[in-house]
Amino acid sequence: MSDPYGGYPEAQGSHDPYTGQGAYAGQGTYTDQGGYADQGHRPYAGPGPGAYGGPGTYADPGQYTDPGAYTAAPGQQEAHVAEPVTPDPVDPEPPADEPGDEEPESPKGGRFATAVTFLLPTAVAFALILRGIGDRQLWRDEHATWWAASLSLHDLSLLIRSIDVVFTPYYVFMHAWIAVAGDSPTAMRIPGAVAMAASAGLLALLGRRLFTAQAGILAGLAFAVVPVTTRYGQEIRPYAFAVAAVLLSTLLLARALDKPSFKVWVAYTLSVPLIGWSHLASMAVLGAHLVMIVMARRAGDKIVGWAYAAAFTLGMCFVVPMAVSGSGQSGQIAWNNPVFQDLVDFPKNLFGAWAVAVPIMALGAIGLVFAGRWALPLAVWIVLPPLATYVTAAQLHLFLPRYLLFTAPAWVLLAAVAVVRIAGPVTGAKAGKAAAARRGLGWVLVPAMVAGIAFQSLPGIRETRQNALGEPDFRGAAQLIEAGQKKGDGIVFSGVQSERRAMDYELRNDADRPRDWLMYRTPQEEGSFGAVECPHPAKCLAKADRLWLVSTTLDGKPFSGMPKTSATVIQKSFKVVKTKKLKYLQLVLLERTRAATDDTSVDKDDAAKRKVHT
Repeated sequence: MSDPYGGYPEAQGSHDPYTGQGAYAGQGTYTDQGGYADQGHRPYAGPGPGAYGGPGTYADPGQYTDPGAYTAAPGQQEAHVAEPVTPDPVDPEPPADEPGDEEPESPKGGRFATAVTFLLPTAVAFALILRGIGDRQLWRDEHATWWAASLSLHDLSLLIRSIDVVFTPYYVFMHAWIAVAGDSPTAMRIPGAVAMAASAGLLALLGRRLFTAQAGILAGLAFAVVPVTTRYGQEIRPYAFAVAAVLLSTLLLARALDKPSFKVWVAYTLSVPLIGWSHLASMAVLGAHLVMIVMARRAGDKIVGWAYAAAFTLGMCFVVPMAVSGSGQSGQIAWNNPVFQDLVDFPKNLFGAWAVAVPIMALGAIGLVFAGRWALPLAVWIVLPPLATYVTAAQLHLFLPRYLLFTAPAWVLLAAVAVVRIAGPVTGAKAGKAAAARRGLGWVLVPAMVAGIAFQSLPGIRETRQNALGEPDFRGAAQLIEAGQKKGDGIVFSGVQSERRAMDYELRNDADRPRDWLMYRTPQEEGSFGAVECPHPAKCLAKADRLWLVSTTLDGKPFSGMPKTSATVIQKSFKVVKTKKLKYLQLVLLERTRAATDDTSVDKDDAAKRKVHT
């Protein structure tokens, strides 16, 4: 996947808002040691060496070295030579370095510093994500991505009419990716890995633009080592893309407010639909964007409101139709009805472990104190999405930690601000301009904090590389079937863990895989993720001599998770040859005990002759 983030370089070179340090501007501009210009006074300047000009014009007082050289005429008032007035020196920089300073600090270092800031956290995150990326088995949501993305575009269009229309852009992208890279776990996880690794780099750039380079790099590196970065970087779902889209859009908006240009506003406009296309819940970050716009408007920017209105309106035109269509499919996540305990556990589930969530959120709360004018937008970013989705959970069912993963970078950024503040100001005109010793301390704190978070994250990172909790060992079942299958074997399923789709993936490359005798209508025909079971199991199983039963029932009874009629027919016509218990799964081999029926009518509903998805 191409990297879309390198096309927006940060400011090149430093920007000093107080460039004229040698001039005192304002009433009474101090131009030279011998000149003092003022709008309300005539200039006093010597026309030439030794010359005395007309009335009101005085030569350089240094030329009158002899006090007796000039004597007033009798009866005339003695002339007085005015001495030059030297104004008191004025500090060209505001003395205050409080967090509330409003003068932005432009990123320094040019393209090279921008590249280093982005690439360093990106490389660390990608290295952690890439390790063991294909080892963990796919779980049922990843199986759903594979199924949808492997369909023909026609069958995919039928699917999204009934379910998952909000994931259409992601499924289409993955359809193209699988066509090129294949459908192995590693190949399918690479796009998400790149998106999540780039998110660490984008967070570093955002922190550098809003605060200091130290804060940005610390935030990017810290985000690279938290467990959820590895976990969802290895996920064949759109959550990593949602995080990247949110960070890219926020970075573009911050750049547009700092150095507005038509190109940057166009880029921001295009980033808005990227947020919605990755996940609709991520659109909640636009609340923080609106706060940034209102603050800029109140600061005197008269154009920013109109620019944002145009960008928001155009961007939403590409999201609203999909959102409206998806509102009619909310029943697919109706199972998600959180209770208060889910709200209590939200920090742990957001960061992957309490050992990581507690220090980051505690430091993040402190960071809000020192975030200056960015405190309010960042507070909205971390508070509004979980609060809004929890309050509306009964209607929208969107309160789920992985749906709200895009709030984690804001917490990490605030934590970095809190740590770096020890070494000096992080906002205002003096941001990052502390003494050399304190600046050095700031760069020492960066690896120290990253090492601390990495140490706390190690157990969580190891856990992310294991199979998802509660997911059956479908890979192990497929290996046993391939080792012991015979020609003409069939396969049946019992449970509620999407067994058919999971085994279809694990056996996708087996040309002699067992036939799904009980599949009456294929998922493609149904325009759904699930097939329709045969209404007459005796007829559908008439030609089967051996069956592999894949059961994920929790009560230990292998037939309790299938339709009663199917279970009755199988138990009467087949006997158990052997049973193999795997993790959260039982694999049962059955053989027929009676001769198959001679009723030729079974051919009318022979599921084995139906075209199935491979």
